[in-house]
Amino acid sequence: MALVLKQINVEGLAQLSYIVGDDKAGLAVIIDPRRDIDIYLQRARDLRVKIIGSIETHIHADFVSGSHELKARMNVPIYGAKTDNYQFELNQLQEGDEIKIGSVTLRAVHTPGHTPEHISLLIYDSNQGKEPFGLFTGDTLFNLDVGRPDLLGGGSEKQLAKQLYHSLFEKILPLGDRLEVYPCHGAGSSCGKSIGDRRQSTIGNERLFNPALKERSPEEFVEWILSEMPEPPRHYARLKKVNGKGAPIKGCPPTLQPLTPTAFQEKMQEENTVIIDARSILAFGGGHIPGAINIALRPQFPNWVGWMIDPKQFLLVVVESERDVKLVAEQLFRIGYDNLAGYLHDGMTSWQNAGLPLQHLGEWTVQELNQHKDEANVTILDVRGDDEYQQGYIPGAEHIFVAHLEENLAQLDKNQAIATYCGSGYRASIAASLLQKHGFETTINIPGSWKAWKAAKLPIQHPEKSELVSA
Repeated sequence: MALVLKQINVEGLAQLSYIVGDDKAGLAVIIDPRRDIDIYLQRARDLRVKIIGSIETHIHADFVSGSHELKARMNVPIYGAKTDNYQFELNQLQEGDEIKIGSVTLRAVHTPGHTPEHISLLIYDSNQGKEPFGLFTGDTLFNLDVGRPDLLGGGSEKQLAKQLYHSLFEKILPLGDRLEVYPCHGAGSSCGKSIGDRRQSTIGNERLFNPALKERSPEEFVEWILSEMPEPPRHYARLKKVNGKGAPIKGCPPTLQPLTPTAFQEKMQEENTVIIDARSILAFGGGHIPGAINIALRPQFPNWVGWMIDPKQFLLVVVESERDVKLVAEQLFRIGYDNLAGYLHDGMTSWQNAGLPLQHLGEWTVQELNQHKDEANVTILDVRGDDEYQQGYIPGAEHIFVAHLEENLAQLDKNQAIATYCGSGYRASIAASLLQKHGFETTINIPGSWKAWKAAKLPIQHPEKSELVSA
């Protein structure tokens, strides 16, 4: 065997990186590495290959690149597209440039659209003939989706959408249906509108089933791709700058230090400090530290930390069990949260045994919400995205997307009971905890939220209709 091609998935970010090389020659490169690089070093040892470089398909917006960590640890070059937006030493790749790794060759293809500098990489194996067998597409082409062209903002959206059309229809599709597609993201990433579940595909499969590759004129494609585009997460613009400049070298994820309840309470009082309670929404509702924000440790955890928390703040963390501490630190490290002040040792058990204050969050079933929804002292707050809200909502609900809740608190009455709901209860718990932190005394989360409401076949209202319909 000679070809090495290993895909590594980052849970929580749905980010895909690759070890590519030739084990006979004992050489490999890493494509789009994540920030915590030990996994690449371990895999390289297992495969008996030497890492000789890393390649960036583009300036990433959703995670901190690990290229600089690899360079610092292994003294290897960084390769990437030719652009002035990289503010560090880079081996620049233009259309047609090649990197040879034993019997394996990677050839750059300029595929702008998601970003102006974006490159994809054709892969050749001389043991399998002279034609390429696959394409590392970065954020240009995913399973059932394509990269969004709106992340740069500043009026560049239409121009990038036009470039994306030409990259897809004039560069990628003509390569032939048999080519395998190795994207930078799977389902769950916000780098596309709605990325499919498969982490590997073929051009032929995408030609058949990817809605973005339906036959359209360039003008029709631009209109389609930019319509109903969800708002990009808040941390994307920041991470673009971090990766363009080059992330600071840390060596490894920071170690979260255990704090006694007394030490934790003292840290809470320090300026610019926030508490993230990463326990489940039901555990949080049962009892939590006053002022904590509930962002449960599920796959979407890093994305919602990015939405809701300023990285300049110092983070105190509460977890369900000690085994979650390492995972929290890794997830935060991957999106550039380095100011970790510590975690509560022995969790909420130690806090309650110390006799320290507790807050509780109300919880209603959807049936209870239905019973209370017409009461004068109850406000129902839909905290889903605009696109979700437009598909239907609970009758009488007000709407504020959770990511914009803090700047719109004046729209809500603190004398009202506020019942928050989202798609499943996850974002609703973030919202309810945030309201409580800002002095709303009666806040209620709805576990199951919209999913449970529809399952119970309770009435639904649509923005364009005045009448109610059954779920």
